[in-house]
Parts: sequence; C-alpha cells; structure tokens
Amino acid sequence: MTEIIDYGRFADRLAAPRPRWDLLREFQDEWGYTVPAGVDPWPKWSESEHHAYVRALHEEWTGEEEDPFQGVDRTLPVPKALDEWWDLPFNSFTYSPRLYWTNPEYPLTLRPDPSGYGVSEGLPEPNPFVEPGGDLRLCCFMAEYEYCNEWAYLASEAGHDDPRVLASVGEDGWVLQARSISEFFVLLAAVRLPSHFGWSVQLGDDDFPDGPPVRERIEAAYRPMGFQNWRELGADTALFGGPDVIVRHDTGMADFAVEISGRSRDALAATARTLGWTWDEDLVEPPRKDEESQ
Repeated sequence: MTEIIDYGRFADRLAAPRPRWDLLREFQDEWGYTVPAGVDPWPKWSESEHHAYVRALHEEWTGEEEDPFQGVDRTLPVPKALDEWWDLPFNSFTYSPRLYWTNPEYPLTLRPDPSGYGVSEGLPEPNPFVEPGGDLRLCCFMAEYEYCNEWAYLASEAGHDDPRVLASVGEDGWVLQARSISEFFVLLAAVRLPSHFGWSVQLGDDDFPDGPPVRERIEAAYRPMGFQNWRELGADTALFGGPDVIVRHDTGMADFAVEISGRSRDALAATARTLGWTWDEDLVEPPRKDEESQ
C-alpha cells in the first residue's frame, strides 16, 4: 500500500456521477480485499442460518412445512441495483460473508411481516417518507445477524432502480440509512472492512481526557465521508476520513465511542497523535489473516 488514499475526500467520490459499483470495488481493493480462491458465492436464493433455525423449530412444533413465500409480496418488482449487487464478481459480502455478520433476505420479505418472522413494524402514520394514505410497508433485504434490526426500502419505491434504504431503530421506527441501495452497500463495506484489514483501535470518550471533547477534535482534523450515520444495535455512528484512515464516532449505544482504522500502522499512529490518544500497544489490533475472511 504505497499510495496514500485521503478518505477526507471520499464524499466527493461518493457523489461523483459514475457507477457506484466501481467505487465499491475500488474501496475493497484499497483495504486489501481479494476474492478468496475456490470459494463459491452465497447463492441469491438461499435461506439464512438464523431463518433456517427458526423455521426448523416451527415445523417441529407444528408438524407442518412453512410456506417460504409467506412474507413476500410477489407482485412487487426487485430493484435493479439489488440484483446487480448480488451478481458482482468481486462482491466481498457474497464471497466472504463472515466479514459482515448480517443476513440477507432474498426474496425480499415485507415489514410488517405477514409470516410473523420479521421483527420490525411498517412505517407509522404520519411519517416523513410517504404521503398520507400511502403504502406503509417496507421490503427487507438485509438484517443484523440476530435480526435485532433490519434494513429495507419502501414498498412504494420497489419499482425504482436504486431506491432509498431505511434502518429499523426499535421504538423510534425507521430512519434514513442511505440515499440508495448502491450507497448502502458502499457504506456497509466502509463499516465492516477497515477494522478487519486495517490497523485498528477501539476507544471510549474517556480515553481522550485532556483538551476539548473528542468529537470536536475529530471534526477539526477530519472530514465527513458523505454517508448517513450508521444505525445498528443502538449505534448512531458518523464516519470521518483522512489520509489512509477512517475514524468512526458514535453518539448512540455502540460498544466503543471511537474506532480508528488505518491502512497502515503509520496512518493509525498519526491519527492517534492528532487526536491526542496515548498509544497503547495492547489495544491496537493489526490486520487479520486472510483465512479469517472466508
């Protein structure tokens, strides 16, 4: 990794008028991801381990086989971007799903889920996403590993090539997660890959005891990457970028308030100095082995 990548300029790359999948491929390459040899991709039409487990319990209890399309509205089209993503030959999710710890939903299941499996409700009335009297359903295409929260697009936008993505956030209902499906998958990679392939450290706000609050330090030295805040398991995390580094700061309920990932040890060390963190070798995680990605 000889070329320095300034992720402080990532928002410009995200907004550029070009195929979003090119950006996903570039980002994966920059952090050192390669498709593992001899590995078949996750089939589009497959059941998640979690869903299979719950279904098996249900069938054991009732003695009846569950209808696999019970939660699906087969009259709704599938957005073009979602099928494109599944078929990408460099898709780090389909070839290395253990990097992500999420479960895909295909075919797309509705929220609220007629089968009773999905945990989230539909949109409340009123809401900022559809007009009064509009379709309050959502089409779920990805879920946190234990289905504690889910990501979906509006059923009313199912006919769009690349619709908006919402995240379920418990009692607060649904919030905007990404301006499109293609942007969502770039964001998902930005959240998952750097901490695996980069030099990383996870810290709390109290690890920066002297001087201004850490968020002020981050905003003074690094630029937003152009994404909506990441929402998962109570997290509300903003992503910032700089030379060879991504800094995440959470104001929600993430395990760590600050996570810094550098493409090199020097990049991580430079960010530590900039933010005023006293280096502790025991807390720093080096890049993980390739076999752990499969």
